[in-house]
Amino acid sequence: MNGIILLIKENIFLIVKVVIIVVFSLSFTIWLSRLMRKTVSKKYSAQYGLITGKIILYTGLTFLLIFILRQAGFKLSALLGAAGIVGLAIGFASQTSVSNIISGLFLIAERPFEVNDVISVGSVTGVVLSIDMLSVKLRTFDNKYVRIPNEKIIKSEVTNNTRFPIRRLDIGIKVAYKENLERIRKTLTDIAEKEPLCFNEPEPSVILNGLSGSSMDLLFLVWTQKSDLLKVKNALMEEIKKRFEKENIAVK
Repeated sequence: MNGIILLIKENIFLIVKVVIIVVFSLSFTIWLSRLMRKTVSKKYSAQYGLITGKIILYTGLTFLLIFILRQAGFKLSALLGAAGIVGLAIGFASQTSVSNIISGLFLIAERPFEVNDVISVGSVTGVVLSIDMLSVKLRTFDNKYVRIPNEKIIKSEVTNNTRFPIRRLDIGIKVAYKENLERIRKTLTDIAEKEPLCFNEPEPSVILNGLSGSSMDLLFLVWTQKSDLLKVKNALMEEIKKRFEKENIAVK
């Protein structure tokens, strides 16, 4: 115990110096990482900003760790040798991680989606929070956090729901055989034209999508901004219900 206290007293200035440098360097690295992330995100994209910020953060932390170990008396050559051996062992033990990293590089290079895009992978749909080396993180619309390994995304069909600025909204409607199709088309077209968030070009349309045993299956197609999709769907569904009830159009 006395030996430890004596050792601390003899190296008090070195310890204080290291602590000050570590605190300053860590604070500066975090600040620089956040600054570059915001700057790159504004100039290019949120994904590039995220990658840039992480590169700066991890690089800074690596140099900081090397500095601390050197101050503690470890030689750099020994550290590099140990790191190589550990890295080799981890590589053999984690082939799945390596596959995910390679898949992550393909995702970053191909850019099928970016941060803040809404994507669907299998049965999961959500907003992309980050695209990392091992996985993609999503936030679903019911506020769940979902982590999907990059390898699974590469092997799956991915739908980017917000890649383009406009989206087509498809509303399925089943009506009785006795109803007049032309009358229903005019009613639905009138509803779309009166909805300010629906586009006139491409113009709304109504198609006969199928014939079932008890109904005619219609598809009401309208175009709108991707950000207004849910709002438009809700508004149109409410208006369709009101108009159909008013005009005595029987639905199935």
